[in-house]
Amino acid sequence: MPNFQQRSSAKELLDGNNIPFAHIAQNMRELDIINQRLGGHRATLKGVQQLLKGKRDVLHTPVHIVEIGCGGGDNLSAIQQWAAENNIAVRLTGVDINEECITYAKSIERNNSIEFVASDYRKLFFPSKPHLIFSSLFCHHFTNAQLVQQLQWMQQNVLLGFFINDLHRHPLAYYSIKAFTQAFSKSYLVKNDAPLSVLRGFTKKEWQSLLAQAHITPYKCSWQWAFRWLVTCTV
Repeated sequence: MPNFQQRSSAKELLDGNNIPFAHIAQNMRELDIINQRLGGHRATLKGVQQLLKGKRDVLHTPVHIVEIGCGGGDNLSAIQQWAAENNIAVRLTGVDINEECITYAKSIERNNSIEFVASDYRKLFFPSKPHLIFSSLFCHHFTNAQLVQQLQWMQQNVLLGFFINDLHRHPLAYYSIKAFTQAFSKSYLVKNDAPLSVLRGFTKKEWQSLLAQAHITPYKCSWQWAFRWLVTCTV
């Protein structure tokens, strides 16, 4: 029986080394579908909209948005489509430490106008700070201590604010995604990592504690369908 009282410390397979590119690609394709159907892209767009609300002066120039832990770039693609539909000029940058993920992201035609960088996010240098930084399904890969540092890094390297879209640790979320991926996934990475991601996810109290440890205010922490937390922070 999984323990839902505290975050799991088990490592996901995707965090391992020497995963064949074909397996990475299948994993990225399926994560895109999961984000489309289970509210991931919707939560990401809500984060962008919340932080840009009332910032009309910023919208006169390309809004630079950076995603850390971008994977295959599907969240950035969703932002790109939303921005085009709303006549908002954007400059989009995706960063991931996994070079295979970046190679996959660059291979997708819809991502042609998005910049992708293979790097540890902590080694990034911005000649000028981006307007927004965000992560989606990235934070749960880290320990609490690492997350406090990550939150502080995001706050220190952004002009307007940052947001986080990640999983709510809950039995229904765990058993639902476990059943869904066992039935429909063709990726052993997704079958293993999707339910484990939930066990590595967060409660609202845990987010409140992490943000307090990082000395970050103000912020909003709201529950999103399906079983996600959207944390938005202004600077």
